[in-house]
Amino acid sequence: MTPPDLDSFKKAAALKAVEFIRDGMVVGLGTGSTAKHMVIALGEKVRAGMTLRAVPTSQETAALARQSGITLIDTDNRWDIDIAIDGADQVDPGFNLIKGGGGALLKEKIVAASARQFVVVVDETKRVKVLGGAFPLPIEIIPFGWGSTAREIETLTRSPVVLRERNGTPFKTEAGNLIVDVHLARIEQPADLEIALNQIPGIVETGLFVGRTDILIVGKASGTETLRAKNI
Repeated sequence: MTPPDLDSFKKAAALKAVEFIRDGMVVGLGTGSTAKHMVIALGEKVRAGMTLRAVPTSQETAALARQSGITLIDTDNRWDIDIAIDGADQVDPGFNLIKGGGGALLKEKIVAASARQFVVVVDETKRVKVLGGAFPLPIEIIPFGWGSTAREIETLTRSPVVLRERNGTPFKTEAGNLIVDVHLARIEQPADLEIALNQIPGIVETGLFVGRTDILIVGKASGTETLRAKNI
């Protein structure tokens, strides 16, 4: 049996999300494989005459946006973001997310929180009944005393906490911080867990995106499905 072409599902979802962007908008650009398709498609719109400005969530996204001809806003300024589009590592039935597999969760959450509308694009494998399980929860922490911070996270979650590494050395975020991945079997109450984690000194941000998704676009073999949060 031929495995599903997940990249084509991601691309289909990303192209659908681009339909929500109008001329003159300020757009938050996510990070990751699905967001990459979105940025490339936006570049085609710009070359066709669309005017927009964008806020990238990573240096990788910024480089691709510049290459695609998209005008970027100085990230030190105060933004008025009309719409942010990003992918997710997991999404539950309440549209709560786990993000941070690529290590850009801090900037991604800042941009999502600043946007009037947050659109999440995923392939159908990212939808789960309960967050956790196969995908760990990323948490960005400062390097100072990171071992003690990790111990506090372990005590709270009663789950293994692993320092993320790349090529045998600790992974560093663009802000110079570390990431630990927490292997939770199930996250039944993501809102409560997010609040509890944010009480631990040393934690900069968690990969839990709770109650932030306005629109979810799912790429699948039959096309795309667009779902709206109940509060909009």
